[in-house]
Amino acid sequence: MRLLKAVLAVMLTLLPLAASTQLVAQPLQRGPNNIAASLVAESPAPAPGSTVDLAFAMTPKSGWHGYWLNPGDAGLGMTLTWNLPRGVSAGELRYPVPETLIIAGLMNHVFEGAYAPLVALTIDPSLAPGARLPISVKADWLACTDEICVPESATLSTSLIVGDGATSKDTRARFDGWRQRLPAPLGSKATYQLDGKILRIAVPYPAAGDIEAPYFFASTERAVRYSAPQAFFRDGDRLIIETEASGALAGPLAGVLRIGEHLGLELVADKGAVAPGGTRINAAAADEPEGGMLALLAAALGGALLGGLLLNIMPCVFPILSLKAISLAKAGGDERGARRDALAYTAGIVLVCVALGGLLLILRAGGEQVGWAFQLQDPRIILGLLLLVTTISFNLAGLFEFGSISAGSSLIGRGGAAGSFWTGALAAFVATPCTGPFMAAAMGSALVLPVPAALLVFAGLGLGLALPFLAIGFIPALRHRLPRPGAWMGTFRSIMAVPMFLTGLALVWLLGQQTGNTGVLFGLAAAMLLALLLWWLGARQKAGRSGWLPLAPALASAVAAIMLLPTGGSAGSPETSADATLPAQPFSEAKLAELRAAGTPVFAYFTADWCITCKANEAAAIQREATAAAFSKAGVVVLEGDWTRRDAAISRYLEAQGRSGVPLYVWYKPGSDPVILPQVLTVETLTELVG
Repeated sequence: MRLLKAVLAVMLTLLPLAASTQLVAQPLQRGPNNIAASLVAESPAPAPGSTVDLAFAMTPKSGWHGYWLNPGDAGLGMTLTWNLPRGVSAGELRYPVPETLIIAGLMNHVFEGAYAPLVALTIDPSLAPGARLPISVKADWLACTDEICVPESATLSTSLIVGDGATSKDTRARFDGWRQRLPAPLGSKATYQLDGKILRIAVPYPAAGDIEAPYFFASTERAVRYSAPQAFFRDGDRLIIETEASGALAGPLAGVLRIGEHLGLELVADKGAVAPGGTRINAAAADEPEGGMLALLAAALGGALLGGLLLNIMPCVFPILSLKAISLAKAGGDERGARRDALAYTAGIVLVCVALGGLLLILRAGGEQVGWAFQLQDPRIILGLLLLVTTISFNLAGLFEFGSISAGSSLIGRGGAAGSFWTGALAAFVATPCTGPFMAAAMGSALVLPVPAALLVFAGLGLGLALPFLAIGFIPALRHRLPRPGAWMGTFRSIMAVPMFLTGLALVWLLGQQTGNTGVLFGLAAAMLLALLLWWLGARQKAGRSGWLPLAPALASAVAAIMLLPTGGSAGSPETSADATLPAQPFSEAKLAELRAAGTPVFAYFTADWCITCKANEAAAIQREATAAAFSKAGVVVLEGDWTRRDAAISRYLEAQGRSGVPLYVWYKPGSDPVILPQVLTVETLTELVG
């Protein structure tokens, strides 16, 4: 048990660290912008010492939207990088009053129609009339529909000439219309008070003043919980807003109060006393966001539990689970011992799942485009798992003994709970990359939930994986149905080595897909050296010698192999070659946009060499003659997104579809919205798309 604990501690500590060294941003491939942008000056001839407004005229395509300064639960506002001549300075970006948009329980602050943020340029008084002022700015923004999001950018430019400040009547009217949609300054201070989680804001507002569909957009980030309902009360010449705070507020609270369609007040509230009261009025925000968020969390948690349960049948998990479960039969009537080991096993699984999920959230918060199972996008992780699986396989085959995972050890003896914990940790680490059919949507949802809720989903995945062993430990009737220990367990143990060896072969193949033949030879040499050291260990055990002399060189060899693995090789996937049954082109958003603009039907699928579900679908449904014939007849172009090694563009696309991993299958029919297909495909599912 101590040896297993040491091996797993080293492996589980070093492998994520090795993965983190590979996380390097990759360039984004962009297609045509879905929100057209142009830069418009109110006056082409601003006077010296004056200010002139520039407008970013944004025109979204039908069904698309952009985001306000503070986008809410999701999204991204506009960022600007200016290139200005001497004597010209740019002010802050001024946004129109935004709209609310609820998607899957998430509150978004958006612009669904044409909109125009404004920026004031200040012209230095020293500039001489007739001086040319070339203005250039790189603008970045996020364009989204209810289903997908695309980062977009444009470099916009205009040229001004210092003059008399004249402007045309039409341009003036256009800018007046844009300025009318900007929030007006409140002109007086508002006040806010925190009462536990309840945030009350008192806004000076005439009792006779009209107000329609009020809503408070907080520009102070993380001040309010965006998805929480808002209530509004009229109390004389003040308007009381009640909502939920997201944290402790220390300074001023800034935001925009919507008082009508495209009408709003820009306010700043200082901390003070705000007494509740007044008559409640109708508001735009209802309880839907709260209920939607809970529904999203419930769906994600249910999917994670079911996905984790399905992971138990994976070839790298089933041998561990089955041997541990059968060994529980030796517990006999010791209910306490059986439950203790079941809880320890569960704790090991849940902690590893939460740790991997937490690391994923940290990397994404740092700007990395990674998703669930990101650890298998690094060849060093693959090699580490190969060496770990090699060790377990030869143990099951009887080459040497690990007391804590062998079929004959007692789980209720001294150290049994620790052995169960580390076995659970091992099962979780080797199982979680095998994203099952019900896990992709759940993991994708977890990435858009608040951090505590996301970690709960990752814990749910671990709980689902641990459920069978947990049930056996706590339900005596299930334990009594297990076969009694006997001589047959040695044979069964050897049989269970077969799927583990097959898992090792799959890891060798995956290593070749990522590093080429050099990496395969390196991995096989490392596995062979480790096997020789384990054989030495087994020989010493059979001779009755105590001590773990081969342990130090075995661990040193494993660590050295992981660190020295050459990662520069490359290999192609046979399914993407010209002689594949269903040939595919590499996926890019630019290529997808080009095909859709031409009215071409597109089937886009996203896969990885380490994704078992992906490979099963490719063999059973995608790479089949019937599918290829139907797609060829209908003129369907197939795009393949290979996520075997980290690809930031594919990660962004997956995230835009609400997914954090593969597989993902999307059907683009000309003139129709994209359709996300089921996680498990059949030939009929695909051929019916063009039938």
